Amino acid sequence: MGVDIECDEFAEQDYARFEERLRESVVALRELLARPGFGEGPTTLGAELELHLVDARGRPAPVNRAVIADAVDRRIAPEIDSFNIELNAAPVLLAGRPFTELADQLVDLLRTSCTAAAAHGARVVSIGLLPTLTERDLGRAALSDFKRYRALSAAIRRRRERPLMLRIAGDELLETIAEDVTFEGANTSFQIHVRVSPDAFARTYNAAQIAAAPALAASTNSPLFLGKRLWEETRIPLFRQSVDDRCDVRDDDWRPARVSFGHGWVRRSAAELFAESVAIYDPLLPVLTPVSPLEIVRAGQVPALAELRLHEGTVWRWNRGVYDDSAGGHLRIEIRALPSGPTVRDMVASAAFVVGLTLGLAPHAEELVTRITFGQARRNFYEAARVGLDAMLVWPEAGRALVRARDLVERLIPIARRGLVESGVAGDEADVWLSIVQRRCAVGTTGARWQRRIFDRHCLACGPDEAARLMLEAYIEENASGKTVDAWSASP
Repeated sequence: MGVDIECDEFAEQDYARFEERLRESVVALRELLARPGFGEGPTTLGAELELHLVDARGRPAPVNRAVIADAVDRRIAPEIDSFNIELNAAPVLLAGRPFTELADQLVDLLRTSCTAAAAHGARVVSIGLLPTLTERDLGRAALSDFKRYRALSAAIRRRRERPLMLRIAGDELLETIAEDVTFEGANTSFQIHVRVSPDAFARTYNAAQIAAAPALAASTNSPLFLGKRLWEETRIPLFRQSVDDRCDVRDDDWRPARVSFGHGWVRRSAAELFAESVAIYDPLLPVLTPVSPLEIVRAGQVPALAELRLHEGTVWRWNRGVYDDSAGGHLRIEIRALPSGPTVRDMVASAAFVVGLTLGLAPHAEELVTRITFGQARRNFYEAARVGLDAMLVWPEAGRALVRARDLVERLIPIARRGLVESGVAGDEADVWLSIVQRRCAVGTTGARWQRRIFDRHCLACGPDEAARLMLEAYIEENASGKTVDAWSASP
């Protein structure tokens, strides 16, 4: 969804032509992936960090357009709601000290963002869900003033035909009406991109799917929404529901949600994921380019596959395949489930763990997928989001026993270290970042658990709205201390 959209009204023939181009694009991609040498190159890492803008009272500050204009940095971009921005770190080689490089970039971008935000009376917060949000903040007026977001909002509203009921059952029950996709903007995440060669894509992607649950369990940071105590990572059910284009969803509904863990293991090629998206999801934004991708491929060149990339940008798998025509063309895996926050060091540590674990499991992925079903991996993912460190997970090497996520993560850290070091990361670099995840598990603290503790203590003396505000202020103060969340104060 990072492309410019010029209109938000389309005719039936636009959709028909777009679907035809999508099918052609899948054929072009398959032929391109079969080209000797295509997509080969060093493994790189990139990152996207979504953030909230808040005012002096901790309330959402809808000033992203002004902040971006003042920042004058192309790496700082808008997000779907006017109180969100996104920071884009440049790719780094997965060699030497890549996570330190990513952290340095993010710190620099945050400094620039904070300076620009301060000029408009706003502060920047990295937190999965802003606890001070109210339903009034998420109406249609919250949508960022950019054409691509207006087009997406209009497309989903048109398909829903009427407002959608959101329902999330956690420690408490949240039921509310979502009239627009602006509820999606309540979520902010930390997304990691890993470049993968075509021949390694299937096993690496499947490994990322298996690694997703323990990595998420150790990184949760979104327990509160609209004053309710919900999942440890409430972003997961909220995002799934907030951009759902199905208004009436039944338990036996055959139509797939646009946000999902996926529908099965990848067997041979990345093209399977793109073909699946074309086959089972209707286009939302049928923006057509004049160039035939198949003609470009058969002329020996690398196509942009603009339509396929745009369509894939409206299908939100938690691990997503990415095609990019830059640098001669290549594939990436986008790891999308990690939340924003609590600190840069916490986020980069979580990235080191999930990337290392993915790479450490990838050589064994063909065997692993015969020992854990796709349904079990999907169940693990949602259980990790719901319960966090105490989630009981199915694991291929645990036989028929369930393993508590907190214990499993500690057992998996050596595999993550091996995956990083064998890919070229310095041993002491891997140790520095993985030790942060290890400490979280040792003391049983994630951002979500810290938020719950402080919120609950404030609720003893005041209502939930004021408790959320006070918790957020304590969160911002601890974030500024430079300490990772395992060392944050347990007192309000």
